[in-house]
Amino acid sequence: MSLGLKREIVAQLVESSRLLRNYVDQRAKGRGTTRAQWVVLFRLRQQEGLSQVDLAEVLELQPISLVRLLDRLVEQALVERRPYPADRRANRLYLTAKGRQLVDDLDSLRDAIAADVLRDVPDAALQATLDTLVAIKSQVKQGAEESALSDGESAADPKVRRGRARR
Repeated sequence: MSLGLKREIVAQLVESSRLLRNYVDQRAKGRGTTRAQWVVLFRLRQQEGLSQVDLAEVLELQPISLVRLLDRLVEQALVERRPYPADRRANRLYLTAKGRQLVDDLDSLRDAIAADVLRDVPDAALQATLDTLVAIKSQVKQGAEESALSDGESAADPKVRRGRARR
């Protein structure tokens, strides 16, 4: 494969990602939420009881950005903070019944978005694309870890990785 073709693929991935994020934002607004809130709600459904610090790390967000998002979700009665007995400074995060209902409703929106944007793509092409994206993701992660190690940082430390990505 030529370097030009590889460049075009990367450019298309970046542009497609941007367009898809904007499209999802637009569709999420119709449900009274944002893509960022949606991501938090989905993660909490998978891992209720995370601390704010742990959730920020998992989502690769700066803690202050997550706090603002959580404040809005708490105000909307979608998420609740519960004290963590082992550490009075920390809170654990849980979906409320209303939050659980919204995230369940968002499943149908996610399905509708997938059906809409992929409607004319044959299954064989979808599988090949998925396989390719998984391989690209693996290469990117490996390259980031090798870069961090060559810079003398610990690739095992997610705070170091997150901090480097934001510089």
